[in-house]
Amino acid sequence: MVLIEQRTGGTGLSGASVDTVAARMRALRTSLPPKDGLAVFNRVYLAVTEEIGRSLTRGAFDDSRAAATLDVLFAGRYLRAVDTVAAGLRPPACWRPLFQYRRHPGVRPLQFALCGINAHIGHDLALAVVDSCRALECEPEGLERDFERVGDTLVALEERVREELMPGPDLLEVADPLTHLLASWSLERARDAAWSSARLLWRLRELPDLSREFRERMDAGVGLVGRCLLTPYAGPSSARGVHSWQSGSDSAFRR
Repeated sequence: MVLIEQRTGGTGLSGASVDTVAARMRALRTSLPPKDGLAVFNRVYLAVTEEIGRSLTRGAFDDSRAAATLDVLFAGRYLRAVDTVAAGLRPPACWRPLFQYRRHPGVRPLQFALCGINAHIGHDLALAVVDSCRALECEPEGLERDFERVGDTLVALEERVREELMPGPDLLEVADPLTHLLASWSLERARDAAWSSARLLWRLRELPDLSREFRERMDAGVGLVGRCLLTPYAGPSSARGVHSWQSGSDSAFRR
């Protein structure tokens, strides 16, 4: 088991391993209602984390310590967002759509899953690469092969998620607009963008003002994409619950 001894951004994961990260996600799974949008994404991410853990066990990565470091620091950013919301505070902009719409009756499970993946890949992954480079005292290029292996696991899972969560024939009137909406987002393209962003942020580490501005713009842009992915379908079966959802969501993230 590879332990990560460095700080992980206030997530309570100091000295963590991939196994302890997965245990935290399992605890979330048992505490959330199955239809909660966060629960949908958490199930997807838990499957990814468990697969990466198995890959580490069988030695599939070139550098197990580097891969485990990246995985734990990556997961730590998601768990920090969860803890931030639990404390009644505002999470990063990329995560706000998922937390604000998590109980919306007009949003389908596939939308929740892809919105969470978008936030985590589009924003958190680049920052986790930079965090890992600092922890391991290496350049981003030293993580590239393991980054690609982690990315390949995510892409394979995305394909399975799309197959399992796409609405069936009984929701055909929903499926066409959903297919159009969700086909416009690609995890593979998001992963490529994350790698470019990580390399740029690494070069900007000695220019804190520019680095902060780039991170803020990246966060806001990913959040905007997330809101688009959660465009609700206000059909007859979901419209009845919209008013109560709106009433409950108005107070979200006021602090």
